[in-house]
Amino acid sequence: MYAVTVTFGLRPGGAEEFMPKVLQNARTSLLEEPGCMRFDVCTDPARPDSVFLYELYYNREMFDRHLASKHYHAFSKDVEDLIMEKDVQTFAQVQI
Repeated sequence: MYAVTVTFGLRPGGAEEFMPKVLQNARTSLLEEPGCMRFDVCTDPARPDSVFLYELYYNREMFDRHLASKHYHAFSKDVEDLIMEKDVQTFAQVQI
């Protein structure tokens, strides 16, 4: 299991334009990437310019495939002017 969290800090008022694009990216990832097990898009009404993603992949290779996908590149280009900050964290499952 490989977990990815992303927190976007959007420019003020950018959420209205950003949300449909990030939701489409999430849907496409789930439908077209067999290694993508979960892709949640989360917001807090008290912080409308902050968006949190929680993604689960089978392994790091599957996440790398996501990063190389055509739809991810299109999404990144479409939203680059809306993003002020982006924090990506990754976590590999510890075997017990």
